[in-house]
Amino acid sequence: MYTDFDRCVRAVRSKDARFDGWFYTAVLTTRIYCRPSCPAVPPKDRNMTFYPSAAAAQQAGFRACKRCRPDASPGSPQWNERADLVARAMRLIGDGTVDREGVPGLAARLGYSTRQIERQLLAELGAGPLALARAQRAQTARILIETSELSMADAAFAAGFSSIRAFNETVREVFALSPSELRTRAAHGRNPTTPGVLTLRLPFRAPLCPDNLFGHLVATAVPGVEEWRDGAYRRTLRLPYGHGTVALSPRPDHIDCRLALSDLRDLAGAISRCRGLLDLDADPEAVDELLGADERLAPLVAKAPGRRVPRTVDPEEFAVRAVLGQQVSTAAARTLAARLVTAHGERVDDPTGGGLTHLFPSAEALSGLDPTALAMPGGRRTTVVTLVRALASGELSLGVGSDRSQAYARLAELPGMGPWTTGIIGMRALGDPDAFVPTDLGVRRGAAACGLPATPGALTRHAAAWRPWRAYAVQHLWAAHDHPINDMPED
Repeated sequence: MYTDFDRCVRAVRSKDARFDGWFYTAVLTTRIYCRPSCPAVPPKDRNMTFYPSAAAAQQAGFRACKRCRPDASPGSPQWNERADLVARAMRLIGDGTVDREGVPGLAARLGYSTRQIERQLLAELGAGPLALARAQRAQTARILIETSELSMADAAFAAGFSSIRAFNETVREVFALSPSELRTRAAHGRNPTTPGVLTLRLPFRAPLCPDNLFGHLVATAVPGVEEWRDGAYRRTLRLPYGHGTVALSPRPDHIDCRLALSDLRDLAGAISRCRGLLDLDADPEAVDELLGADERLAPLVAKAPGRRVPRTVDPEEFAVRAVLGQQVSTAAARTLAARLVTAHGERVDDPTGGGLTHLFPSAEALSGLDPTALAMPGGRRTTVVTLVRALASGELSLGVGSDRSQAYARLAELPGMGPWTTGIIGMRALGDPDAFVPTDLGVRRGAAACGLPATPGALTRHAAAWRPWRAYAVQHLWAAHDHPINDMPED
């Protein structure tokens, strides 16, 4: 996108927010970089140049615009859509892997050499993994400076900086303000918050239909791990350095996010997981344009543009829950999951006095599970036990940097893991935008209601035209008939 100069100029002149996160505009005269939708008067064409990432613009000596805050724009949708090395690397960098494990750790997770990864990221994004991680640290630092009462030293180390000096230099270089100046500017418009809770605004590309997002999450919520309270979906988070809780509420132009973390070094990763959970980096106009071209699907798309795919903050947790939900009702699946949580989950405190009590048990905690303790048929017990052992041993990887094709192949090898379960895990745990479940009863009912083929084979053939967005088509088909997952919860 950023190499098409004329197209980028048109997007900047029309202040088109659809391209926020796709590329960044750098102004040669002011040495500032902006998002395409920046409200400032666009510069002359000859004074504009374009970069594929904020990190590349920063490396070239440009600082972030104080007005449009390009560092806080939605992420590029291609990192979720694509499954190649660069996309997997970007998902891992967003999850904080470079800060925790360095570039060698990133390379080890991807199965490539550090040189190969650096070469491919530089070629496509104009910046290597260290520069991309540095840009993310700068954004994390800004959030901590503006939304918390942490000392600057604590904010620096929580953001992932190795020294106060590096923290100060990076903040000044990226934002053209000192950390204390950033805090002073932010303090004027800051609303009172609960002590220990960070309040953030998660941006997205409009339109966004929150109904199925929050309806699905709440209808399937596991007691103690998730709840709907005071207009927010709340849940516990298992994170690399500790744990946390999050409350997410839909607003017209953003998602209100309130995070409480036991270790603030988890902030960037927690934000990335919340964005993934709500599919906030999707490109809804591209999805709706393709799906709306099908005359049978078009009325559903027109009725609720901007549907997202509800995903997960913990792929391993979701995989276990998907197996628990095989061939049972939503209520029964919640009951089974709640029993696992009570017996094996780690207890946590809810900082705001809500009903969150546990983390969902990790695969390691479940790897020694006694199958006879599971109130389900023997075949499904075997599937659960085999799954958690594969996850705990590393034989099966479902994390943000996993290879989707390998994950699908390994899932298919597990006993009792049929096409429906594999497809649901692909859709919500692996984040595959093209995952499809033609055997799902709700999908078949929705297809029949729209006049589409209702048999799995015929529907699959028809749905070939929906690629690569079949997971979004599933959301529309589910919405073709009444079900609690399709509606925003009532307070």
